Amino acid sequence: MKSIRCTYEKTCLIDNDRVRKSGMRLVSEIERVKQAIVQGGYESVYASVNTPSDTHAHALIKKVVQEKKALRPTVLVVVGIGGSSLGTIAVHQALYGTFYNQQQPDIKLYIADTVDTDYLQDIILLVEQELEAGNAVIINIISKSGSTTETLVNAQLFMHLIGKAYPETYQQYVVITTDEGSKLWDYAGAHQITRLPIPALVGGRYSVFSAVGLFPLALLGVDIDLLCEGARVMRDTCIGTDIVTNPAAVRALLLAEHYRHGIAIHDMFIFSVDLAGVGQWYRQLMGESIGKERIVEGEKQYVGITPTVSMGTADLHSVGQLYLGGPYSRFTTFVAVEKNASRLIVPEGNDFGKLMPALPGTSVVAIMEAILQGVQLAYSANKRPFVGLTIPEKNSYYIGMLMQLHMLEMIYLGFLLEVNPFDQPHVELYKQETRTLLNDL
Repeated sequence: MKSIRCTYEKTCLIDNDRVRKSGMRLVSEIERVKQAIVQGGYESVYASVNTPSDTHAHALIKKVVQEKKALRPTVLVVVGIGGSSLGTIAVHQALYGTFYNQQQPDIKLYIADTVDTDYLQDIILLVEQELEAGNAVIINIISKSGSTTETLVNAQLFMHLIGKAYPETYQQYVVITTDEGSKLWDYAGAHQITRLPIPALVGGRYSVFSAVGLFPLALLGVDIDLLCEGARVMRDTCIGTDIVTNPAAVRALLLAEHYRHGIAIHDMFIFSVDLAGVGQWYRQLMGESIGKERIVEGEKQYVGITPTVSMGTADLHSVGQLYLGGPYSRFTTFVAVEKNASRLIVPEGNDFGKLMPALPGTSVVAIMEAILQGVQLAYSANKRPFVGLTIPEKNSYYIGMLMQLHMLEMIYLGFLLEVNPFDQPHVELYKQETRTLLNDL
Protein backbone atom coordinates (compact mmCIF):
# COMPACT_ATOMS: atom_id res chain seq x y z
CA MET A 1 0.00 0.00 0.00
CA LYS A 2 1.11 3.54 -0.67
CA SER A 3 1.18 6.22 2.01
CA ILE A 4 0.17 9.85 2.26
CA ARG A 5 2.87 12.06 0.79
CA CYS A 6 3.97 15.11 2.77
CA THR A 7 6.10 17.63 0.85
CA TYR A 8 7.65 20.64 2.50
CA GLU A 9 11.39 21.09 2.00
CA LYS A 10 11.29 23.70 -0.76
CA THR A 11 8.05 25.42 0.18
CA CYS A 12 7.84 25.88 3.94
CA LEU A 13 10.93 28.15 4.16
CA ILE A 14 12.49 25.81 6.75
CA ASP A 15 15.09 23.21 5.71
CA ASN A 16 15.57 19.63 6.93
CA ASP A 17 18.57 20.46 9.12
CA ARG A 18 16.52 23.01 11.01
CA VAL A 19 13.65 20.52 11.32
CA ARG A 20 16.02 17.88 12.74
CA LYS A 21 17.53 20.34 15.20
CA SER A 22 14.15 21.61 16.40
CA GLY A 23 12.85 18.06 16.47
CA MET A 24 15.14 17.02 19.30
CA ARG A 25 12.66 18.75 21.61
CA LEU A 26 9.95 16.35 20.49
CA VAL A 27 11.75 13.08 21.17
CA SER A 28 10.61 12.85 24.79
CA GLU A 29 6.96 13.38 23.82
CA ILE A 30 7.20 10.84 21.01
CA GLU A 31 8.56 8.33 23.53
CA ARG A 32 5.60 8.98 25.84
CA VAL A 33 3.16 8.32 23.01
CA LYS A 34 5.07 5.17 22.10
CA GLN A 35 4.93 3.98 25.71
CA ALA A 36 1.14 4.51 25.79
CA ILE A 37 0.84 2.28 22.72
CA VAL A 38 3.06 -0.41 24.24
CA GLN A 39 1.01 -0.39 27.45
CA GLY A 40 -2.28 -0.40 25.55
CA GLY A 41 -5.61 0.43 27.13
CA TYR A 42 -6.95 3.82 28.11
CA GLU A 43 -5.07 4.78 31.26
CA SER A 44 -3.12 7.79 29.97
CA VAL A 45 -3.97 11.12 28.37
CA TYR A 46 -2.72 9.62 25.10
CA ALA A 47 -5.57 7.07 25.24
CA SER A 48 -6.89 7.88 21.77
CA VAL A 49 -3.85 6.33 20.07
CA ASN A 50 -5.12 2.91 21.15
CA THR A 51 -8.65 3.19 19.73
CA PRO A 52 -7.67 1.82 16.28
CA SER A 53 -6.32 -1.33 17.98
CA ASP A 54 -9.21 -1.99 20.36
CA THR A 55 -10.48 -5.27 18.91
CA HIS A 56 -12.84 -5.83 21.85
CA ALA A 57 -14.59 -2.50 21.20
CA HIS A 58 -14.66 -3.19 17.47
CA ALA A 59 -16.32 -6.57 18.04
CA LEU A 60 -19.01 -4.98 20.24
CA ILE A 61 -19.64 -2.27 17.64
CA LYS A 62 -20.01 -4.86 14.85
CA LYS A 63 -22.43 -6.86 16.99
CA VAL A 64 -24.65 -3.81 17.53
CA VAL A 65 -24.42 -2.93 13.83
CA GLN A 66 -25.71 -6.38 12.88
CA GLU A 67 -28.56 -6.10 15.38
CA LYS A 68 -29.65 -2.75 13.98
CA LYS A 69 -29.21 -3.79 10.35
CA ALA A 70 -31.61 -6.66 11.03
CA LEU A 71 -34.30 -3.98 11.48
CA ARG A 72 -33.68 -2.98 7.83
CA PRO A 73 -33.34 0.77 8.51
CA THR A 74 -33.52 3.26 5.67
CA VAL A 75 -32.33 6.26 7.72
CA LEU A 76 -29.71 6.91 10.38
CA VAL A 77 -29.98 10.12 12.39
CA VAL A 78 -26.80 11.00 14.28
CA VAL A 79 -27.63 13.30 17.19
CA GLY A 80 -24.39 14.87 18.35
CA ILE A 81 -22.31 18.00 18.05
CA GLY A 82 -18.62 18.81 17.65
CA GLY A 83 -16.45 15.77 18.25
CA SER A 84 -19.56 13.62 18.42
CA SER A 85 -20.38 14.16 14.75
CA LEU A 86 -17.57 15.90 12.84
CA GLY A 87 -15.40 12.78 12.53
CA THR A 88 -18.31 10.76 11.17
CA ILE A 89 -19.16 13.50 8.69
CA ALA A 90 -15.53 13.75 7.56
CA VAL A 91 -15.05 10.05 6.89
CA HIS A 92 -18.49 9.49 5.38
CA GLN A 93 -18.28 12.44 3.00
CA ALA A 94 -14.74 11.55 1.94
CA LEU A 95 -15.79 8.01 1.04
CA TYR A 96 -19.33 8.47 -0.26
CA GLY A 97 -19.31 11.98 -1.62
CA THR A 98 -21.28 15.17 -1.14
CA PHE A 99 -24.49 13.92 -2.78
CA TYR A 100 -24.77 10.63 -0.90
CA ASN A 101 -28.43 10.96 0.16
CA GLN A 102 -29.53 11.91 -3.35
CA GLN A 103 -28.10 8.66 -4.74
CA GLN A 104 -30.78 6.55 -3.03
CA PRO A 105 -28.49 4.61 -0.69
CA ASP A 106 -29.73 1.73 1.45
CA ILE A 107 -29.44 3.95 4.53
CA LYS A 108 -29.63 7.74 4.32
CA LEU A 109 -27.72 9.86 6.84
CA TYR A 110 -28.91 12.99 8.64
CA ILE A 111 -26.88 14.86 11.25
CA ALA A 112 -28.68 16.76 14.03
CA ASP A 113 -25.79 18.93 15.24
CA THR A 114 -27.46 22.27 15.90
CA VAL A 115 -30.58 23.69 17.52
CA ASP A 116 -31.48 25.70 14.42
CA THR A 117 -35.25 25.09 14.41
CA ASP A 118 -35.73 25.28 10.63
CA TYR A 119 -32.88 22.87 9.94
CA LEU A 120 -34.21 20.42 12.51
CA GLN A 121 -37.75 20.72 11.18
CA ASP A 122 -36.50 19.73 7.72
CA ILE A 123 -34.85 16.59 9.11
CA ILE A 124 -37.96 15.77 11.16
CA LEU A 125 -40.16 16.01 8.04
CA LEU A 126 -37.82 13.69 6.13
CA VAL A 127 -37.76 11.19 8.99
CA GLU A 128 -41.55 11.33 9.34
CA GLN A 129 -41.89 10.48 5.65
CA GLU A 130 -39.76 7.36 6.17
CA LEU A 131 -41.75 6.31 9.22
CA GLU A 132 -45.09 6.89 7.50
CA ALA A 133 -43.89 4.69 4.63
CA GLY A 134 -43.29 1.91 7.14
CA ASN A 135 -39.51 2.17 7.06
CA ALA A 136 -37.24 1.81 10.07
CA VAL A 137 -35.14 4.69 11.41
CA ILE A 138 -32.14 4.38 13.75
CA ILE A 139 -31.28 7.21 16.15
CA ASN A 140 -27.68 7.34 17.40
CA ILE A 141 -27.42 9.78 20.32
CA ILE A 142 -23.80 10.71 21.03
CA SER A 143 -22.56 12.83 23.94
CA LYS A 144 -19.37 12.15 25.84
CA SER A 145 -20.50 14.00 28.94
CA GLY A 146 -24.10 12.95 28.52
CA SER A 147 -25.19 16.49 29.34
CA THR A 148 -24.60 18.55 26.18
CA THR A 149 -27.57 20.92 25.88
CA GLU A 150 -27.93 20.82 22.09
CA THR A 151 -27.66 17.03 21.98
CA LEU A 152 -30.24 16.46 24.72
CA VAL A 153 -32.71 18.84 23.05
CA ASN A 154 -32.34 17.11 19.68
CA ALA A 155 -32.43 13.66 21.27
CA GLN A 156 -35.79 14.51 22.83
CA LEU A 157 -37.16 15.63 19.45
CA PHE A 158 -36.16 12.43 17.66
CA MET A 159 -36.93 10.10 20.55
CA HIS A 160 -40.44 11.57 20.48
CA LEU A 161 -40.75 10.65 16.78
CA ILE A 162 -39.48 7.13 17.37
CA GLY A 163 -41.74 6.74 20.41
CA LYS A 164 -44.82 7.60 18.33
CA ALA A 165 -43.83 5.21 15.56
CA TYR A 166 -42.86 2.31 17.84
CA PRO A 167 -44.58 2.90 21.19
CA GLU A 168 -43.85 -0.61 22.49
CA THR A 169 -40.44 -1.24 20.95
CA TYR A 170 -38.84 2.20 20.45
CA GLN A 171 -35.74 1.08 22.39
CA GLN A 172 -34.69 -1.20 19.53
CA TYR A 173 -34.25 1.80 17.25
CA VAL A 174 -31.98 3.83 19.51
CA VAL A 175 -28.26 3.55 20.27
CA ILE A 176 -26.68 5.78 22.91
CA THR A 177 -22.93 6.43 22.85
CA THR A 178 -21.53 8.13 25.94
CA ASP A 179 -19.13 7.81 28.87
CA GLU A 180 -19.83 4.95 31.24
CA GLY A 181 -21.46 6.37 34.36
CA SER A 182 -22.82 9.52 32.73
CA LYS A 183 -26.50 10.36 33.27
CA LEU A 184 -27.14 9.42 29.65
CA TRP A 185 -25.45 6.04 30.19
CA ASP A 186 -27.61 5.39 33.23
CA TYR A 187 -30.74 6.46 31.34
CA ALA A 188 -29.98 4.01 28.56
CA GLY A 189 -29.46 1.21 31.04
CA ALA A 190 -32.70 1.95 32.88
CA HIS A 191 -34.70 1.95 29.62
CA GLN A 192 -33.08 -1.11 27.98
CA ILE A 193 -31.55 1.02 25.21
CA THR A 194 -28.39 -0.25 23.53
CA ARG A 195 -25.40 1.71 24.74
CA LEU A 196 -21.81 1.95 23.54
CA PRO A 197 -19.04 3.32 25.78
CA ILE A 198 -16.54 6.07 25.01
CA PRO A 199 -13.22 5.53 26.82
CA ALA A 200 -13.05 8.09 29.62
CA LEU A 201 -9.75 9.70 28.57
CA VAL A 202 -10.59 9.86 24.87
CA GLY A 203 -11.84 13.36 24.10
CA GLY A 204 -14.50 14.02 21.50
CA ARG A 205 -12.20 15.45 18.85
CA TYR A 206 -9.92 12.39 19.16
CA SER A 207 -12.76 9.86 19.20
CA VAL A 208 -13.47 9.04 15.55
CA PHE A 209 -11.89 5.56 15.89
CA SER A 210 -14.02 4.76 18.95
CA ALA A 211 -17.73 3.88 18.97
CA VAL A 212 -18.42 7.59 18.37
CA GLY A 213 -17.40 7.26 14.74
CA LEU A 214 -17.15 3.54 14.11
CA PHE A 215 -20.77 2.61 14.91
CA PRO A 216 -22.51 5.04 12.53
CA LEU A 217 -19.84 4.54 9.86
CA ALA A 218 -20.09 0.75 10.02
CA LEU A 219 -23.90 0.91 9.89
CA LEU A 220 -23.56 2.95 6.71
CA GLY A 221 -21.27 0.37 5.13
CA VAL A 222 -17.81 1.81 5.78
CA ASP A 223 -15.05 -0.80 6.12
CA ILE A 224 -14.02 0.12 9.66
CA ASP A 225 -11.34 -2.59 9.75
CA LEU A 226 -9.59 -0.93 6.81
CA LEU A 227 -10.15 2.52 8.34
CA CYS A 228 -8.48 1.45 11.58
CA GLU A 229 -5.71 -0.40 9.75
CA GLY A 230 -4.77 2.82 7.98
CA ALA A 231 -4.81 4.64 11.31
CA ARG A 232 -2.57 2.01 12.93
CA VAL A 233 -0.04 2.14 10.10
CA MET A 234 0.14 5.94 10.28
CA ARG A 235 0.31 5.83 14.08
CA ASP A 236 3.31 3.51 13.94
CA THR A 237 4.99 5.77 11.38
CA CYS A 238 4.41 8.81 13.57
CA ILE A 239 6.18 7.43 16.66
CA GLY A 240 9.54 7.24 14.94
CA THR A 241 12.27 9.43 16.42
CA ASP A 242 13.95 10.07 13.07
CA ILE A 243 12.07 13.33 12.85
CA VAL A 244 12.19 13.95 9.10
CA THR A 245 10.53 10.57 8.42
CA ASN A 246 7.79 11.24 10.98
CA PRO A 247 5.12 13.32 9.17
CA ALA A 248 3.16 14.24 12.30
CA ALA A 249 6.33 15.48 14.00
CA VAL A 250 7.42 17.42 10.91
CA ARG A 251 4.04 19.10 10.55
CA ALA A 252 3.89 20.02 14.24
CA LEU A 253 7.41 21.47 14.11
CA LEU A 254 6.66 23.55 11.03
CA LEU A 255 3.45 24.92 12.53
CA ALA A 256 5.21 25.76 15.81
CA GLU A 257 8.20 27.36 14.07
CA HIS A 258 6.04 29.60 11.92
CA TYR A 259 3.85 30.47 14.90
CA ARG A 260 6.92 31.70 16.78
CA HIS A 261 7.62 33.97 13.82
CA GLY A 262 4.16 35.54 13.96
CA ILE A 263 2.20 33.29 11.61
CA ALA A 264 -0.90 32.49 13.63
CA ILE A 265 -3.28 31.26 10.91
CA HIS A 266 -3.21 27.76 9.44
CA ASP A 267 -5.25 27.36 6.29
CA MET A 268 -6.25 23.89 5.12
CA PHE A 269 -6.61 24.49 1.36
CA ILE A 270 -8.41 21.41 0.05
CA PHE A 271 -8.55 20.54 -3.64
CA SER A 272 -11.26 17.88 -3.34
CA VAL A 273 -14.82 18.81 -2.46
CA ASP A 274 -15.42 15.44 -0.80
CA LEU A 275 -12.74 16.27 1.79
CA ALA A 276 -14.48 19.44 2.99
CA GLY A 277 -15.70 17.53 6.06
CA VAL A 278 -12.12 16.59 6.90
CA GLY A 279 -11.31 20.30 6.88
CA GLN A 280 -14.16 21.07 9.29
CA TRP A 281 -13.10 18.23 11.56
CA TYR A 282 -9.49 19.48 11.53
CA ARG A 283 -10.67 22.99 12.37
CA GLN A 284 -12.18 21.72 15.61
CA LEU A 285 -9.16 19.54 16.32
CA MET A 286 -6.77 22.48 16.12
CA GLY A 287 -9.08 25.10 17.63
CA GLU A 288 -9.91 23.14 20.78
CA SER A 289 -6.47 21.56 21.17
CA ILE A 290 -4.22 24.58 20.73
CA GLY A 291 -6.27 27.67 21.66
CA LYS A 292 -5.37 27.92 25.35
CA GLU A 293 -4.63 30.30 28.15
CA ARG A 294 -1.50 29.53 30.14
CA ILE A 295 0.34 31.07 33.07
CA VAL A 296 4.05 31.83 32.69
CA GLU A 297 5.87 33.42 35.63
CA GLY A 298 2.58 34.60 37.06
CA GLU A 299 1.36 36.23 33.86
CA LYS A 300 -1.37 35.07 31.51
CA GLN A 301 -0.40 34.19 27.99
CA TYR A 302 -2.81 33.36 25.20
CA VAL A 303 -1.74 30.72 22.71
CA GLY A 304 -3.52 29.77 19.53
CA ILE A 305 -3.30 29.13 15.82
CA THR A 306 -6.51 30.00 14.00
CA PRO A 307 -7.56 27.16 11.67
CA THR A 308 -9.32 28.08 8.45
CA VAL A 309 -10.60 25.91 5.61
CA SER A 310 -10.48 26.88 1.93
CA MET A 311 -11.80 24.88 -1.00
CA GLY A 312 -10.02 24.69 -4.33
CA THR A 313 -10.70 25.89 -6.82
CA ALA A 314 -13.73 27.95 -5.73
CA ASP A 315 -11.96 29.93 -3.01
CA LEU A 316 -9.23 31.08 -5.38
CA HIS A 317 -11.96 33.41 -6.63
CA SER A 318 -13.04 34.60 -3.18
CA VAL A 319 -9.98 34.82 -0.93
CA GLY A 320 -7.09 34.14 -3.32
CA GLN A 321 -6.30 37.85 -3.53
CA LEU A 322 -6.06 38.06 0.26
CA TYR A 323 -3.86 34.98 0.50
CA LEU A 324 -1.38 36.15 -2.14
CA GLY A 325 -1.58 39.91 -1.66
CA GLY A 326 -2.51 40.33 2.00
CA PRO A 327 -0.52 40.07 5.24
CA TYR A 328 2.14 37.40 5.71
CA SER A 329 0.15 35.81 8.52
CA ARG A 330 -0.85 32.43 7.09
CA PHE A 331 0.73 28.99 6.84
CA THR A 332 -1.02 26.73 4.31
CA THR A 333 -1.50 23.00 3.87
CA PHE A 334 -2.57 22.10 0.35
CA VAL A 335 -4.51 18.82 0.31
CA ALA A 336 -4.91 16.89 -2.96
CA VAL A 337 -5.98 13.45 -4.11
CA GLU A 338 -3.76 11.52 -6.51
CA LYS A 339 -6.35 9.11 -7.94
CA ASN A 340 -10.00 10.08 -8.36
CA ALA A 341 -12.93 7.75 -8.99
CA SER A 342 -13.89 9.46 -12.26
CA ARG A 343 -12.00 10.96 -15.17
CA LEU A 344 -14.03 13.54 -17.06
CA ILE A 345 -12.70 14.79 -20.38
CA VAL A 346 -13.51 18.24 -21.77
CA PRO A 347 -15.59 17.45 -24.89
CA GLU A 348 -14.37 18.20 -28.39
CA GLY A 349 -16.23 18.93 -31.60
CA ASN A 350 -18.49 21.88 -30.77
CA ASP A 351 -18.29 25.64 -31.25
CA PHE A 352 -18.14 26.34 -27.53
CA GLY A 353 -14.74 24.65 -27.44
CA LYS A 354 -13.33 27.46 -29.57
CA LEU A 355 -13.54 29.73 -26.51
CA MET A 356 -10.80 27.60 -24.93
CA PRO A 357 -8.99 25.97 -27.86
CA ALA A 358 -6.22 24.42 -25.75
CA LEU A 359 -8.54 22.49 -23.43
CA PRO A 360 -10.96 20.22 -25.38
CA GLY A 361 -9.73 16.65 -25.07
CA THR A 362 -8.00 17.44 -21.77
CA SER A 363 -9.01 15.66 -18.57
CA VAL A 364 -10.57 17.72 -15.79
CA VAL A 365 -8.07 16.06 -13.44
CA ALA A 366 -5.18 17.51 -15.45
CA ILE A 367 -6.76 20.96 -15.33
CA MET A 368 -7.20 20.75 -11.54
CA GLU A 369 -3.58 19.61 -11.18
CA ALA A 370 -2.37 22.53 -13.33
CA ILE A 371 -4.35 25.01 -11.24
CA LEU A 372 -3.00 23.58 -7.99
CA GLN A 373 0.55 23.66 -9.33
CA GLY A 374 0.03 27.23 -10.50
CA VAL A 375 -1.22 28.27 -7.07
CA GLN A 376 1.76 26.67 -5.37
CA LEU A 377 4.20 28.36 -7.78
CA ALA A 378 2.53 31.69 -7.02
CA TYR A 379 2.81 31.02 -3.28
CA SER A 380 6.50 30.15 -3.66
CA ALA A 381 7.23 33.24 -5.74
CA ASN A 382 5.58 35.39 -3.08
CA LYS A 383 7.31 33.55 -0.21
CA ARG A 384 4.03 32.32 1.28
CA PRO A 385 4.95 29.23 3.32
CA PHE A 386 3.08 26.01 2.62
CA VAL A 387 3.27 22.23 2.68
CA GLY A 388 1.54 19.65 0.56
CA LEU A 389 -0.42 16.56 1.57
CA THR A 390 -1.28 14.14 -1.22
CA ILE A 391 -3.66 11.24 -0.55
CA PRO A 392 -3.28 8.28 -2.95
CA GLU A 393 -7.07 7.89 -3.19
CA LYS A 394 -10.24 8.37 -1.17
CA ASN A 395 -10.70 4.99 0.50
CA SER A 396 -11.09 3.87 4.10
CA TYR A 397 -7.41 3.02 4.53
CA TYR A 398 -6.06 6.40 3.44
CA ILE A 399 -8.73 8.43 5.23
CA GLY A 400 -7.84 6.52 8.40
CA MET A 401 -4.21 7.42 7.81
CA LEU A 402 -5.01 11.08 7.23
CA MET A 403 -7.06 11.53 10.39
CA GLN A 404 -4.55 9.69 12.58
CA LEU A 405 -1.77 11.85 11.14
CA HIS A 406 -3.61 15.00 12.15
CA MET A 407 -4.43 13.78 15.66
CA LEU A 408 -0.80 12.93 16.42
CA GLU A 409 0.30 16.18 14.80
CA MET A 410 -1.93 18.05 17.26
CA ILE A 411 -0.59 16.14 20.27
CA TYR A 412 2.97 17.04 19.26
CA LEU A 413 2.04 20.65 18.49
CA GLY A 414 0.48 21.05 21.93
CA PHE A 415 3.72 19.84 23.50
CA LEU A 416 5.81 22.27 21.43
CA LEU A 417 3.58 25.22 22.32
CA GLU A 418 3.41 24.13 25.99
CA VAL A 419 -0.36 23.75 26.14
CA ASN A 420 -2.57 20.80 27.01
CA PRO A 421 -3.93 19.47 23.69
CA PHE A 422 -6.51 17.26 25.41
CA ASP A 423 -8.70 19.65 27.41
CA GLN A 424 -11.07 22.48 26.43
CA PRO A 425 -11.90 24.32 29.67
CA HIS A 426 -13.17 27.51 28.07
CA VAL A 427 -15.86 25.68 26.10
CA GLU A 428 -17.56 25.22 29.46
CA LEU A 429 -17.98 28.99 29.82
CA TYR A 430 -20.76 29.27 27.26
CA LYS A 431 -22.34 26.04 28.52
CA GLN A 432 -22.56 27.39 32.08
CA GLU A 433 -24.07 30.68 30.92
CA THR A 434 -26.55 28.84 28.71
CA ARG A 435 -27.70 26.56 31.53
CA THR A 436 -28.28 29.60 33.75
CA LEU A 437 -30.38 31.30 31.08
CA LEU A 438 -32.38 28.15 30.35
CA ASN A 439 -33.09 27.62 34.04
CA ASP A 440 -34.68 31.07 34.09
CA LEU A 441 -37.12 30.30 31.26
